[in-house]
Amino acid sequence: MADSKLASFLISIVFFYFAVLSTVKSSALVQEIKQQSQEQDREPFVGVNIGTDVSNLLSPTELVSSLQMQKISHIRLYDANPDILKALAKTKIRVIISVPNNQLLAIGSSNTTAASWIGRNVVAYYPETLITGIAVGDEVLTTVPSSAPLLLPAIQSLYSALVAANLHTQIKVSTPHAASIILDTFPPSQAFFNQSLTSVMVPLLQFLSRTGSPLMMNLYPYYVFMENKGVVPLDNSLFKPLTPSKEMVDPNTLLHYTNVLDAMVDAAYVSMKNLNVTDVVVLVTESGWPSKGDSKEPYATIDNADTYNSNLIKHVLDHSGTPLHPEITSSVYLYELFNEDLRSPPVSEANWGLFYSNSTPVYLLHVAGSGTFLANDTTNQTYCIAMDGVDSKTLQAALDWACGPGRANCSEIQPGESCYQPNNVKSHASYAFDSYYQKEGKASGSCDFKGVAMITTTDPSHGSCIFPGSKKVSNKTRTVVNSTEVSGAAERLKFNTFHSSQIIATTMAFCILLSIPFVTAR
Repeated sequence: MADSKLASFLISIVFFYFAVLSTVKSSALVQEIKQQSQEQDREPFVGVNIGTDVSNLLSPTELVSSLQMQKISHIRLYDANPDILKALAKTKIRVIISVPNNQLLAIGSSNTTAASWIGRNVVAYYPETLITGIAVGDEVLTTVPSSAPLLLPAIQSLYSALVAANLHTQIKVSTPHAASIILDTFPPSQAFFNQSLTSVMVPLLQFLSRTGSPLMMNLYPYYVFMENKGVVPLDNSLFKPLTPSKEMVDPNTLLHYTNVLDAMVDAAYVSMKNLNVTDVVVLVTESGWPSKGDSKEPYATIDNADTYNSNLIKHVLDHSGTPLHPEITSSVYLYELFNEDLRSPPVSEANWGLFYSNSTPVYLLHVAGSGTFLANDTTNQTYCIAMDGVDSKTLQAALDWACGPGRANCSEIQPGESCYQPNNVKSHASYAFDSYYQKEGKASGSCDFKGVAMITTTDPSHGSCIFPGSKKVSNKTRTVVNSTEVSGAAERLKFNTFHSSQIIATTMAFCILLSIPFVTAR
């Protein structure tokens, strides 16, 4: 009987040991993630939006690998895709998830539905997946105004569910707004929220103030420029350096504005101040510039998109602040990661992306010196090749131009030379395109050929055929090295966390085991 009691006691000790170990490990992981998240998010950052109206979208695993390779540490999803959230686990990539507009009614009408949504989309993944925010709807007040009365109840219900899960300090809840909710944006000192929205904006801003959440704004200088051509100069919209005479001056504050985005951000701050809210920061949840448009969108070009996004990244990472609030630099999520080719017209709608769906860049951002974010521009391993799906006649015309007026070196694609095989127009065009692209110093616009060429970071060399841009070091090799480094870091973190927590649990269990002789003696 005594042996049976002892055996039962030992079994309970074993269970206790693993329970303590699991609890301590989980607690240590949560605390480390909290600390790292708080430290990193004190600094302004540039993230990216990930839309999914894309044919042949990368798998979640491939998507996350691409994000890691590009050193992208903050993303925003337009839903709460479970496969992507799973793939993000233990990567330290921070993600804002979203409640689509069509779910507002259910969540805004039922606390139970809100709690279920948090359990299914947040608690199930956090903290392994670093969910940092919830965007409730998108531009609700301007796109679906009939849902406006449901917006704040939905936000409050989700926040209450986060409180119940003790996650309300780590995960912020807000809603992205269109810039059009603010009227008279220039000069910023005269800006104010559309007064028809006051009944929604006042309690919403009070909630944001009370919970330490940001005012999410989708701000597009591109549209400001297009709607005010002749009034707003292109250079001001693109963050280009300006002479003092070209700077926009607010006549009420005498503050000088060198770019449109800063004026839009300050207009938001002034509008909040007019409603007696001064402690809510602006988070720019969308901003970007399209790289291609139709005949009515002549300023949607690769050069302008490159200029805007490159300068925007530098502006944020340089802690530039705004004229009204130089001490505060708003973080920005670029719109967007991929060209969403399934989008409806106009043409620009499908061409806001930094990358094509296969993760090759649409253009190379010029952000050298701004850290490792979007590292695709800091590598010399870029090439220009023919796009898939282009008809042979069009490719042949581009090939003829490259080898003729373009003065590309096409000697290697002549019969008997190393790049003659495979003998087809696509392969020959790719070699000629890359020769021209490299000859032009990879200048912006030198890999286009009337839309039949694209930039890639994968070396197209094959066999004895070495492309002009090749340094005989494939991008795949570097990708594997980067992935290994990321995995290694994760494993070191995992080991360290386990090691320290195991010591605590082992010590507690050992102390209890020491008491066994005294228990059995009695």
